[in-house]
Amino acid sequence: MLDVRRLRILQHLAAYGTVAATAEALHLTPPAVSQHLAALQKEAGTPVVEKVGRTLRLTAAGELLVAHAEIILAELAAAESGLAALQTGRQGIVRIAAFPSAARALIAPLWRRLADADASQAPSLRLSVVEPDEALDQLRKRSTDLALVHSYTVLPRDFPAACEQAVLMEEPVLLALHPAQADALHLTAGQPADLSLLADVPWLAPGPETSCHEMIQRACGTAGFVPDIRACGSDFAVLTALVAAGAGAALVPRMALPETTGAVSLHPLAQPVSRTIYTVSRAGTGKRPDLRRVLELLHDTAAGAPRG
Repeated sequence: MLDVRRLRILQHLAAYGTVAATAEALHLTPPAVSQHLAALQKEAGTPVVEKVGRTLRLTAAGELLVAHAEIILAELAAAESGLAALQTGRQGIVRIAAFPSAARALIAPLWRRLADADASQAPSLRLSVVEPDEALDQLRKRSTDLALVHSYTVLPRDFPAACEQAVLMEEPVLLALHPAQADALHLTAGQPADLSLLADVPWLAPGPETSCHEMIQRACGTAGFVPDIRACGSDFAVLTALVAAGAGAALVPRMALPETTGAVSLHPLAQPVSRTIYTVSRAGTGKRPDLRRVLELLHDTAAGAPRG
């Protein structure tokens, strides 16, 4: 008979990569983790890990057990959620990992709404502001309960196994130009723009470590050119300010625009690019009363967010 606790340890080893990191995540000692893995191998009747240098690697049997462990742990989480749903209270702690513009435009209003709610019914939030890849990694490592991530029409995203995702909202990616630059292209504010007309202008973009940077590369590539990127920055408010200063053009998701854009002319794209925002949680946890309440309020908040 396989021990579920040991399957959980194996699942954590697959996520964290080392015995030391697994032990820290599970509040165990490394020798205790090693002992549990050895016991699991006896239960399985075959090696589930093997040494490669100073690290451990899952064997084919180990990978098979992890795949089944994800399903088993999801079912256990669903059972725990179902029990919690029988209780009338909704208090609890919900850990959220969200990218910056979602944290500003969606999580901040959510926080206000929870602060105004009955404290006995409202869950408490913990927020980590990180890029989507890191948010999904935190979810995979069980260090967060809910990840807010995005994908672009030109850059789809893969989701981890044993997770549930739902579309929260969709928004357009807009071209931001200095008004004088827009006039030179005979564009009025709000008029669709053909990116191929901007092959020779300077570009401003998020850093190359972000998917937003890759989105700009692909959108410009589809238009037939490689953008000449003069400035990189992770804050779209900074990029928008640089556009207003005449430093170049930028592609900005609608939600990432600052409240005041200054002297900036905004244009939808003639070949539209859109960004889809998702909520992602581990399978089976969506029925938790506290997480379900947060998801309900997030969808309400997103429904009122500007999209055009």
